[in-house]
Amino acid sequence: MPKFLLQVGYTAEGLKGLMKDKAAGRTAVVKKAVASVGGKLEALYWALGEDDVVSIVDLPDAESAAALSMTICASGVARTKTTRLLTADEVDTALGKTVKYAAPGK
Repeated sequence: MPKFLLQVGYTAEGLKGLMKDKAAGRTAVVKKAVASVGGKLEALYWALGEDDVVSIVDLPDAESAAALSMTICASGVARTKTTRLLTADEVDTALGKTVKYAAPGK
């Protein structure tokens, strides 16, 4: 199953909700949301800085990742950034492909 990095930043209202629900409560909600689209939460960490939450999720496909991300954003209390993660084998496969490309000016 493809892996995705999900970075989440809360609004002030979202942080108030976190204070009420606590981190364990929000983690349970995320685990359930990921499972609802056929995925599994591999890891979830709380962070300092631009992102409040960083998680790695296994999801069936990009459409499931998009559904999860859009649902979180639609709540109005968080923004997300979703990145597809690649294994070493997937990168090696990509490196083995021939691409016909010319850089600008070449």
